[in-house]
Amino acid sequence: MKIVLIGATGMVGSDVLKEATSRGHDVTAIVRETAKLPEGEKITLLSLDIHQEEDLKKALSDADVLISAFNPGWDDPEIYQHHLEGSRTIARAAQQAGIRLIMVGGAGSLYAPDGSQFVDGEAFPDEWRAGAKAARDILKELENGDFSPLDWSFVSPAFELSPGKKKGGFELGKDHPVADAEGRSRISSGDLAEAIVDEAETPRHTGERFTLAYAA
Repeated sequence: MKIVLIGATGMVGSDVLKEATSRGHDVTAIVRETAKLPEGEKITLLSLDIHQEEDLKKALSDADVLISAFNPGWDDPEIYQHHLEGSRTIARAAQQAGIRLIMVGGAGSLYAPDGSQFVDGEAFPDEWRAGAKAARDILKELENGDFSPLDWSFVSPAFELSPGKKKGGFELGKDHPVADAEGRSRISSGDLAEAIVDEAETPRHTGERFTLAYAA
């Protein structure tokens, strides 16, 4: 499979890169600085501004799937606008190229038992709120069919996402958090990457969001 990956130098993207290449897939990693990643037998580096829609569309011309772990940076004072605009460009490019899109968002758009979204709650950390709202809003646009026709999936990690290797034992959910016996919602970046590449290989959540966390 030929995969194009956006955000390959981040915590999630770097583990997706490892997972995908370990399974024998060819990955084109779109990065701002190619020096941050070594090229390998299954890795092609491409320096590209994802906001340049035509350039991005060309990069997708022979790909099977686009995996986006795009984030303009949590310290970006205009993260909401930049995140939403960048995500829209990514979705349009995938639609025009006619390939599947797997977009990594956040946990803030998951639903609480009362039907509200966690990103709107008082307990949600203010430093993450703007970026989480952007991820929530691009999910809404995907669900509303704003980029149709497009085969898309959106993944919301567990609330506690930490760097780490795969340990297994996670469960998948959809719009509500998965929690363990202690009531905590946790996942490692390695297990998140496994679930993302699983979805790339065998689509089970086309046209919807899914989430995952350890069940024990």
